[in-house]
Amino acid sequence: MKIMVVGGGGREHAIIKALKKSPKAEKIYALPGNGGIAADAECVAIGAKDIDKIVEFAKSNAIDFAVVAPDDPLVLGAVDALEEIGIPCFGPRKNAAIIEGSKVFSKNLMKKYNIPTAEYEVFESSEDALKYVESCKIPVVIKADGLALGKGVIIAMTREEAVDAVKSIMLEKAFGESGSKIVVEEFLTGPEVSVLSFTDGNVVIPMISSMDHKRAGDNDTGLNTGGMGTVAPNPYYTDAIAAECMEKIFIHTMNAMNAEGRTFKGCLYFGLMLTPDGPKVIEYNCRFGDPETQVVLPLLETDLLEIMIATSKGELKEDLVKFGNKHACCVITASKGYPQKYESGFEITLPQGTDADFYVAGAKLEGGKLLSAGGRVLGTTAIADTLEEAIEKAYTATKQIKLENGYYRNDIGQRARLALKK
Repeated sequence: MKIMVVGGGGREHAIIKALKKSPKAEKIYALPGNGGIAADAECVAIGAKDIDKIVEFAKSNAIDFAVVAPDDPLVLGAVDALEEIGIPCFGPRKNAAIIEGSKVFSKNLMKKYNIPTAEYEVFESSEDALKYVESCKIPVVIKADGLALGKGVIIAMTREEAVDAVKSIMLEKAFGESGSKIVVEEFLTGPEVSVLSFTDGNVVIPMISSMDHKRAGDNDTGLNTGGMGTVAPNPYYTDAIAAECMEKIFIHTMNAMNAEGRTFKGCLYFGLMLTPDGPKVIEYNCRFGDPETQVVLPLLETDLLEIMIATSKGELKEDLVKFGNKHACCVITASKGYPQKYESGFEITLPQGTDADFYVAGAKLEGGKLLSAGGRVLGTTAIADTLEEAIEKAYTATKQIKLENGYYRNDIGQRARLALKK
């Protein structure tokens, strides 16, 4: 089969490496891909949001199956456009991708169908929002309604920060038109868990759980990023909690989307908080998370392409999805200065013969050299029988990467380690 993967980051690299294992995968194209992905797929210089050109390429190259990985093209309707010309896809159609495309929609969906989440208010007027945060309970969480590269959420620990957040999002347009509406919600406490799931609208099959590390610095200090590392499975996510989430959250969400005439087919991501009152949904994503994918898919033992095809056909079954009983750790190497100002164009030299795999996120090929070309440059993932071993292997390989302008957190997996010792 000729397969087209839309996207060009570390998540897409992990998806492509998993798809390559399928005996059915003859040829894989990445649109646009990146310098690192070029080692595993043919990269085509078409942007992930250029729907017309994506469709044109798929048609002229007789693509058999497409995987639309990032949020933007999903929300813009890339799957709809490809299916209209007869190309089967993995990923939700536009009317289902709204579950991530609009936080107002997703919060209202949870409220309507009694899916556990934080209490919230929606504002379209900055004046009303500012009035509300002058007296609401603090800390408080303020979210831009639309897509914002995973950065449209501000946790305000003081009233002054809450006021500044509303002004930044609604008046200064820090996240563009995504901030025309905002959600102001209750601050929840407890361990966070990421659970990716396959769903075809008939069944929902959770993948192995993971723990993300969002802050730029060690000990969860510094600014929020797109993710500085992950481990899987998440030790806080016990079998009992998994059963509760399946009953109260996962199945309810799938059924709620069906009831709204927005059947979701693809990867539905559940960002959960394990609060003292039970698990609650912090956010939904309409696609694989990044960098969660870089620890989840390496633990998948069955054929990802078969799973994706079955999902697109509405024929997903439990026996298609099997994960190994191992642990994975991914450490992200980023450009110094990320997530704010940083420089690119530094040569990347990857070590040979390590016990790890590399998923390239921000790099380009120039003159035969791999150069950094983004904030998050690459992820180093190691798998082992224990979390301790996986962390050690991931850091051993990360330390061997040569990137003059690179930095990484030194404590990925420490919270998980402590949880296992309790």
